[in-house]
Amino acid sequence: MNIVVCIKEVPDTTEVKIDSETNTLKRSGVECIINPYDLHAIEEGLRIKEKFNGRLTVISMGPPQVKRSLKKAISLGVDETILLSDRAFAGADTLATSYTLAQAIKKIGDIDLILCGKQAIDGDTGQVGPGIAEHLNIPHSTYINNVQADQNSIIVQREFENGHETIELQLPALLTFNKDINEPRLPSIRGILRSREIDIPVWTKDDLDIDEDLLGLDGSPTQVIWVGTPELNKEGDIYTGKPEEQAEKLVDELSDLQIF
Repeated sequence: MNIVVCIKEVPDTTEVKIDSETNTLKRSGVECIINPYDLHAIEEGLRIKEKFNGRLTVISMGPPQVKRSLKKAISLGVDETILLSDRAFAGADTLATSYTLAQAIKKIGDIDLILCGKQAIDGDTGQVGPGIAEHLNIPHSTYINNVQADQNSIIVQREFENGHETIELQLPALLTFNKDINEPRLPSIRGILRSREIDIPVWTKDDLDIDEDLLGLDGSPTQVIWVGTPELNKEGDIYTGKPEEQAEKLVDELSDLQIF
């Protein structure tokens, strides 16, 4: 079984700050990490690979420094990694990103299963995984917390707000995962040593069968115009008296505000 996992390098959210003058994220000096949901996709890919004696490839789109995250993926036990990096890819929204990743997967060829985290913590759209599947015209399922696979099909449990559903998909297919699907493993010493020796291949637009009008900023119908920090209003009213009196005052206040 041939498996591809798509990952993204994101800023560590505990370190993200907003530039008050430009209203953009301060990326300088901010540590970047593999998107946490994507680590669960890698782990599930490794488990399926080990079960079927398969091959696991991890791909990512981004600037050259994303190689550090791909090397971490190698240290976890994946077979190979590929970086998609080109100035033409810059500024891509989820549509352009999913198109570029899909074209790279087509080039890899003969893929049975594509795995992704359910969303990236910097954008939280959850659109790239399903977008890849739509570009490839293959079945997909999202928010997965359990997987049973065989050589021809896969049965998954999909979580949603009020419960879950069980779905069977024919391969090739794409899945996106919740965090409760598994516990990601730590890098092994052998894996770390191997990651230091491997040179990460870089594919540009010239390496792909691709429509340049669908790439990067020009191929992105959505754009982020402004990012800001919400103003915190710490003012409030304190009600005194007996509990029932406080409750009555609160109900009167909410009623005046037409909350209900």
